[in-house]
Amino acid sequence: MTQEELDALMNGDVDIDAMEEEAQETQTQEAQESDGVEMEEGDEYGRVQATKAWPPPPPSDDNKVVHQLDDVTKESEEKANEILEEVEKLGDFFMNTEENLNAVKEVLESNVELFGKLMQKFPSVQSFAEQKEKNEEAMAKVEASLEMMADGNDATMDIMDKMQFQDIHRQKIERVINVMRALSNYMNALFSGRIEDSKRVSSATHIHGDTTTEDVVNEDDIEALLAQFGSK
Repeated sequence: MTQEELDALMNGDVDIDAMEEEAQETQTQEAQESDGVEMEEGDEYGRVQATKAWPPPPPSDDNKVVHQLDDVTKESEEKANEILEEVEKLGDFFMNTEENLNAVKEVLESNVELFGKLMQKFPSVQSFAEQKEKNEEAMAKVEASLEMMADGNDATMDIMDKMQFQDIHRQKIERVINVMRALSNYMNALFSGRIEDSKRVSSATHIHGDTTTEDVVNEDDIEALLAQFGSK
């Protein structure tokens, strides 16, 4: 604290609470800078976003964006085709089962009709009535099974319809990839030069005014060091 700030404090012209808040903000900012995090200015809503300092991650296979998106679209298409094949099998199963149940239903209906006629002709025979009742119960179960098969078939159709959205998402990702590739090609063309990189003069190791490259070892020093080790 300077003498002027001390005099102002003694005269009561300084807000102590404001000074404490300012000191806390300064300490927080210094701590964030020491962790390699830069704080951007807040937006119109007062939100502040922390961004990591450079350098960015290296361009390895795990960090190549287009490479990963290509893998996502490829795997997504393969898995979607596999799911559609399985759903199609389920649809065929429901249709075949429904046909078999319809055949059973026809037999049961004929049995109910037959036992009804026998009951009228031989009312004293109790077994005819019992068999007619059993066939009616079996026919009711078959009808319930047919309804479930129809619901299952409708569900498979809904799944196939929803899988179309998966294909739409894949197309959207592919469109993003094409835009990114076009932008990459544009940037490469924008920064291209007339001289090939192999024919360019190598950059200087140290330039007057640099503060971090004075003690850098050049290629001659490395060769001399290796020759020294070899002579030993």
